[in-house]
Amino acid sequence: MEAIKKQVNHSKARSSLAIYLSLPILSWAFYDFANTIFSSNINTIFFPFYMDETLGTDEVKQQVASTFISYANAIASFFLVIFSPLFGVWIDRTGYKKKFIVWFASISILFTFLMGVFSSVDFGILNYTGIPISLFYVVICFVIAKFFFNSSLVFYDAMMPNLGTKEEMPLISGFGVAIGYLGTLFGLLVYLYVGNSDFHKAFIPTAILYLLFSLPLFFINKDLPLPKYDRSSVAFLDGYREIITTFKDMKHYKPIFTFMIAYFFINDAIATTIAMMAVYATAIVGFTSSEFILLYLVSTISTIIGSLAFGYITKKIGAKSAVTCVSILMILALILAVFAIQPWMFWIAGSLFGISLGSMWVTSRTLIIELSPKEKQGQFFGLFAFSGKVSSIIGPAIYGTVTFLLKEYGTIASRTALSTLIVMTIIGLIVHLRVRTNVTN
Repeated sequence: MEAIKKQVNHSKARSSLAIYLSLPILSWAFYDFANTIFSSNINTIFFPFYMDETLGTDEVKQQVASTFISYANAIASFFLVIFSPLFGVWIDRTGYKKKFIVWFASISILFTFLMGVFSSVDFGILNYTGIPISLFYVVICFVIAKFFFNSSLVFYDAMMPNLGTKEEMPLISGFGVAIGYLGTLFGLLVYLYVGNSDFHKAFIPTAILYLLFSLPLFFINKDLPLPKYDRSSVAFLDGYREIITTFKDMKHYKPIFTFMIAYFFINDAIATTIAMMAVYATAIVGFTSSEFILLYLVSTISTIIGSLAFGYITKKIGAKSAVTCVSILMILALILAVFAIQPWMFWIAGSLFGISLGSMWVTSRTLIIELSPKEKQGQFFGLFAFSGKVSSIIGPAIYGTVTFLLKEYGTIASRTALSTLIVMTIIGLIVHLRVRTNVTN
């Protein structure tokens, strides 16, 4: 604890540049660089491309591919919903954060690597369906890799309060997200190796890059475990009993619970758009794979700029107002995407969504820190992940169900599915406006 006090006291007078060049903050941010390579290469680009390439190219099979992708993402989120509240309790009871990141990231990297192995092996064709058996192994590995990737983020976000003062949180959060999306740009170099087909070739290089850029955090950042007398045994059911107690005492934490409800709806749009962006752009708007890579590149640059800008905007106008601005941007982006009949419309939508995507993570993490009492920050980061991942089940599940039920209508199915995200974001914005930030913890 003394180390934290010294760090905080030292950081009070730090300039923005001093914050960004701090070694613990740099190595922390580079884990965002590493895991965003996984998120963009696997979740957003090459896994959807692989599914679309493997299942077929006609309109009906494209909708079936969308259904597979949606449900795979929903299953990964379901498991995180079960465990993420417990992760927060572990943090508050033990103080360990990096230790869990190392384990969870390593498992995610391993199963990303196995996606490449299984996709390269011919196990034959499943009878009656014509679907390669290897595809099912790849989907299972994807679900496991994504679950542990998302699990590591609970602990990664919870490291933020140890990196600086409360006033520095918007800048630290914005810097982390911006560095993370530089990882997206770096990860796109894999496309030069893969090209416009055989997208499974991206899986193993992505795993290697994920590992390489995780190493600074693995070796530089230190855990500050609580003294043994402050730690009780972290029993599985005991963790949930503590969470239930917090829920029973909800009236004392009303602002943060209100925001988590709002974030549930807003993140519905974020998670589903990330998962379905590649297939929607290529199958619905008519982008080629190379055109989508360029679109994604431009969108990522917008995300980096937006993340850094909203770090300063959040510091100036407050986290609640900043979340409101970002939500409005997201609604505009989704409306444009639903009605995009020309590529230029989707270019604008992609850029707007890029800005809102990174900025939402900057502003929401900062708001969680503002609203959470220090002794329960780990638990509330766990519940924050819980709220986001419940919506990550429901959003892709709704999207996948709509595309499946309306698959005979071709592109109308995906446009209808995407329009549900506009409704979710508007609901989230309305709930968010009810959050009170003038409450002392």
